[in-house]
Order: sequence, then C-alpha cells, then structure tokens
Amino acid sequence: MTTSSWNRVEIDLGALRYNLTQIKTLVGAEVEIMAVVKSDAYGHGLVSAARAFSEAGAGIFGVAEVEEGVRLREAGIAGKIVVLLGVGRQGVADAVAYDLSPVVYDLETIRALSVQAAKAGHDIGVHLKIDVGMGRLGIMPHELDGFLEVLAGLPYIHLAGFLSHLPKADVRDDNSTQACRAVFAEFIERLDRASLRGHVAHIANSAALMRMPAARFDMVRPGISLYGCSPADWLPGNCGVKLRPALSFKSSVIQLKEVPAGFGVSYGHRFITERPTRLAVLPVGYADGYLRRLARKAEVLVAGRRAPIRGMICMNACMADVTDLPEVVVGDEVVLLGRQGEAEITADEIAEWSQTINYEILCLLGAANRQVYIDSDASQA
Repeated sequence: MTTSSWNRVEIDLGALRYNLTQIKTLVGAEVEIMAVVKSDAYGHGLVSAARAFSEAGAGIFGVAEVEEGVRLREAGIAGKIVVLLGVGRQGVADAVAYDLSPVVYDLETIRALSVQAAKAGHDIGVHLKIDVGMGRLGIMPHELDGFLEVLAGLPYIHLAGFLSHLPKADVRDDNSTQACRAVFAEFIERLDRASLRGHVAHIANSAALMRMPAARFDMVRPGISLYGCSPADWLPGNCGVKLRPALSFKSSVIQLKEVPAGFGVSYGHRFITERPTRLAVLPVGYADGYLRRLARKAEVLVAGRRAPIRGMICMNACMADVTDLPEVVVGDEVVLLGRQGEAEITADEIAEWSQTINYEILCLLGAANRQVYIDSDASQA
C-alpha cells in the first residue's frame, strides 16, 4: 500500500540529539542521564528516539512497561533499560530474558524475579522505589528496612538503583519539593551506612534537574525537556538551557469554499459568519488528536500566517478562516503545531487552548498520526 494520510507528525532527530546534549552540559559529566522514552517517546517514536539519544551518548533508557523494553532490545538498543512501572508477575520472564532493570515496590515481584533469574543463571538488578510524597508507586518510608532485608537474602538479585519522584518540582516557590528531596537524601544516607551505596540514586525529572542541582544525585531522568518542551513556563530559560522542539504536526488544505455572512459552520452552527468568508477545509479532527475543546480558540499556520479555526472540530475535519489570506490554494501545507516561515505555534500554546499540559499534546498527536523523520543539524540553536 503506497497511499498515505494527508496528516503527519514530523520529528526532528537532530533536535532530539541537541536537547540531550544541552542537558548533559547542564548537569555535568559526573551525573548520569536516563533518557525517558516511555509512551512511545512522548509521541516521538520509541525506537527512533532511543536511537537518536544513543547517538548523542545516552546509555540508560526509561520505559513504562516491559513491552517497550523488549521492543528496544529487539531493535538493537544496548545499554540499561529501566522499567519505570515495574513488571508484575506477568512480565518477570521477559524482564530477565531481555536484561531489563525493573522498578520494584512489592515483595512478591522481587521474589519472583529472584526465582526467574536463578533459572536463567544470571543476576538481575532492580530499582527500589520509595514514596516521598507523590502518593503513586513506591514503598512507604517505614517499609524500607524490611525490603532491604529481603533483598539482601535473595540470590541472583541486587539493588541497582534507588529512586523516588517529586510531585511539585514544576511549581515555582514551593518549599515541599526541597522537603521531599531532603527525605530522599536521608534514605540515601541510610543505604550508605548499610554499605549498599553500589546503587544509583535518582529522583530528578526535567523540572527538578533544571531548578535544583542538589536533586540530581547520581542520575537524572529528563523526559519532556528531551523533546524540546519546558516542564514549566518559567523554565528552562532561567537555568541557561535552550531547547529545540522536535515535533511538528502538519496537514494540507483539501477544499476552499466561499460562504456568505450569516452562515453556520460545522456541527451545531456554534459559529456564524459575520462577513462573506473563505473557509479552508482541513482533514484533521479529534480522531487525529486535535480535540473538540480546541474549537473557538485554535489557530493554524498557512501561507506563513495564522488562521483561526471556525466552528466545531469534527472527527476527521475542521475549518480555518482564510478570508484574509487570498494566496492560499488547495494543497497548501498547514501547520497545526510547529513553525512555518517566521510564525510558530507551540505545544504550550495548544495546551493552553486545550486546558491541559504540553505532555498530553505531544502524546496525543504523536500517537494518532503518521510519524515522519527528518534530521537537522544538531548544532543549531
């Protein structure tokens, strides 16, 4: 089959490598970097993104599930692969067979990993997660000693990492992040005293690694920043990091039509034209990750200028007002996310229109559309 969709997400591999290099420069050579490529690399393509980060020097990758780790191994990705959601009983065999490093937080899974590793005849390293305030995955602080005792008594298993997560690292002037970091540091000291310092300690996501050098410990876990977006609107400029967005979303004009003043556009006629209007029909809708909630707010780029979306967004189509852009013709490129000429629409802007976060925008568009790769000069700022 040679036909393809009008729509595509365009992913710049050079930008991915550039962003990793920027983070490496920020944190310094003494701090390791786990390139977080979970959830199809935030919509950028799991294997292609991991390869780009590997080319830029990454040797540790974070995935959500065992299936993602297996895909990376089968694609030839070397280095360490940490399974951030853990493996569960159903993923134990593959975790051992594919040399993955699961995050653990329950004794049943730890024991099952030990049994499976014994059958395979080689060790498996695990990362023990402790909850310092996120209220998500991880053991509670009072459970640590019991888990360490079990780990110490199991064959073919060792503590490769110790981690937690910060719930408010992207919130400016919030003291709780420092408090959570301090709790984590206390547990690191306890491991030191127990002669268990062979593990790698990590807690910092993109926001924490940028704003709080003391939270970097042995390794950081950048996610959204690797893809060129900021974890908060006041970062990353304040810490000297310049990032390049790697993902664009593009389509084409498939019809142009003239409608009179007083004409209802799209479902429910929630937009009525106030003047004779020229509409560009775009083959993009909520099935492509361009959500209905964008109606009455969104703009697109065509002919190098902004054009507002008019009426409700449909499953596979939406309409842009190009009345003031007489040069637009059928077939013209339309940019819904990204740059066209000197104009740009960012993931942050679409997130604001959608009342969500840039993470969700990248994941939605990346998952719903054909991925096409380009490779720009990674040295470009």
